Amino acid sequence: MTARQKLVLTLLLGAQFMLAIDFSILNVALPVVGEGLGFGLGSLQWIATAFALPAAGFTLLSGRVADLFGRRRMLLAGMALLALGSLVGGLATSPAVLLTGRVMQGLATAIATPAALSLLTTSFREGPLRTRALGLSGALMSAGFTVGAVLGGVLTDLLSWRWAFLVNVPVAVLILAVTPLVVAESRAPGRPRLDVPGAVTVTGGLLALVYGITVRPWAIALGAALLAAFVLIERRSAAPLVPLKVLSRRTVAWGNLGGFIAFATETSLVFLMTLYLQQVLGYSPLATGLALGVLGAGTFAGGLAAPRIMARFGGRGALASGLVLQAAATAALLGLGATHGALPLLLVATAVGGFGNLVAIVAFMGTATSGLPDAEQGLATGLATLTQQVAITLGIPVMSAIATTGGTVLAGVHTATLANAAITLAGAALVAVLLPRK
Repeated sequence: MTARQKLVLTLLLGAQFMLAIDFSILNVALPVVGEGLGFGLGSLQWIATAFALPAAGFTLLSGRVADLFGRRRMLLAGMALLALGSLVGGLATSPAVLLTGRVMQGLATAIATPAALSLLTTSFREGPLRTRALGLSGALMSAGFTVGAVLGGVLTDLLSWRWAFLVNVPVAVLILAVTPLVVAESRAPGRPRLDVPGAVTVTGGLLALVYGITVRPWAIALGAALLAAFVLIERRSAAPLVPLKVLSRRTVAWGNLGGFIAFATETSLVFLMTLYLQQVLGYSPLATGLALGVLGAGTFAGGLAAPRIMARFGGRGALASGLVLQAAATAALLGLGATHGALPLLLVATAVGGFGNLVAIVAFMGTATSGLPDAEQGLATGLATLTQQVAITLGIPVMSAIATTGGTVLAGVHTATLANAAITLAGAALVAVLLPRK
């Protein structure tokens, strides 16, 4: 890498790291936030849902808008909105104001994440350098999820839950100040047109889908209808928002399937292990975050090792083998019992599984963005980010529902862990069979 490429990479990785922290920093603080602002137990989920809806619903549109009108411009807009939303949430005095801040944070994530990723992929030509950059990106993003959980516990215990919001503001302002000096604008040539009917139907369909998954199941049918209308519109559009030939590429379709499995299973496994540590072993939120920090170390190591593994085995081999390793480590967690003697097994298995998971995620990102011109990188990274958001949104409710069928908490965790390992292994098999060799 040249000195300028290293500087660009550092800035983009810093932005993605902060976005990843922001995603998870409130998880362990939710009960305290609810108590402080008067959220009832039934309405507490809206703190997470208010973020997830715009984060997933607007991601694909934002990635394509970044391609057409400027990736750096969209990154700056996302950072500015994140700073404002974090300030609103941190100073909130009522549930309505806090949820407004969370919506702004979710929309900022939808705008900034695909812009940062597409700036990364267009800054590094496809090959070893891009793979290395994606490996570092994956490692820091996964580390960010873990750091967010630990940092949320520390800030809540030592200061106030408000700092889980306010800590974003100075970092976002710094990125806003430095980005124009370091990163050049990147956009499609000519005078592009935005496919408005396509934008309306795909955004409405994704919002309805996520709303149905998290709150009202009937909305899933509405989401499916709008997405079907979107496909029909794109087939007839002279300048489609999402060229269907991109979605039909096997690397894009099956690469995103592998990424969906990786994100849905690992994030829901973190939920299951949080349930186990707090409700079976009686750990505090801060102790739980520290215990799961070992998983973060495993994911960071996996992100660093992934480029070499991809160079040796290719995208398909790295994605499939990463999922197999994750499935094996998850299956080992069936040995967890009701005593603290099982803690070493949890630490080792989650670290090994995190390593495999990050190898799979980096391979997914490299595969899903390969073979596409720079003009479509925002679309590809937007689709990959959408895959991540929907997977996280869907994985936890599904595993939670499975866990409630077990009778006791420990039996429920075992049942859901077995299902998690089986789904991961099935995903590895599908990738190995259906993803192209190159």
